[in-house]
Amino acid sequence: MAEQELENAAAMNNLSTLVIFLLKGVIYQEADAGLWSALLNLQARVRDYVAVLGLELVFDEAEGYAFLRSRQESKDDAAPNLPRLVVRHPLSFPVSLLLALLRKKLAEFDASGGDTRLVLSRDELVELIRVFLPDSSNEAKLIDQIETHLNKIVELGFLRRLKPSAGQATMFEVRRILKAFVDAQWLADYDARLAAYQTQLRATSGGAADE
Repeated sequence: MAEQELENAAAMNNLSTLVIFLLKGVIYQEADAGLWSALLNLQARVRDYVAVLGLELVFDEAEGYAFLRSRQESKDDAAPNLPRLVVRHPLSFPVSLLLALLRKKLAEFDASGGDTRLVLSRDELVELIRVFLPDSSNEAKLIDQIETHLNKIVELGFLRRLKPSAGQATMFEVRRILKAFVDAQWLADYDARLAAYQTQLRATSGGAADE
């Protein structure tokens, strides 16, 4: 009996730890194998636990990431709407555009059947978005602006800055969690969306877009 109580206490402790880490951000398999293993065993209990808070667990075992997002309210849901615990981040238009371009790049990379990690240099990322931005006679200012957008995407967790070797250019890994935020249906409408982006970019130097 005492042994069973200890096991239950350990499970509850792991559950609390998992929820706390998930509330803080994304759990990656590669970053913490122990935490990931606990999540594999307790994911059903985590789902039930966070549902009380109006959240749902997004768990992709194949890609190796898990995170929480606000539960989608259905029209038939009789339960009262809860305040949002996971806050939406306002994104500048160039950041939204760059995320779209990165998602398309990731889809092309996956279709090639090569490595599982898409790594791009800073220069490659600059060229990826440069052609869609308004012309500028100040090259240094343009690069600084793109750097600011890249830093925001790193902060959001969709890019990871890699430690450079001596003499090596700055490299970034495109995190596969981007696939959870820009889905296959979105990609199917990619050309139309990109045309809309280009139209808006011509009309404004950068408005605000929501996630």
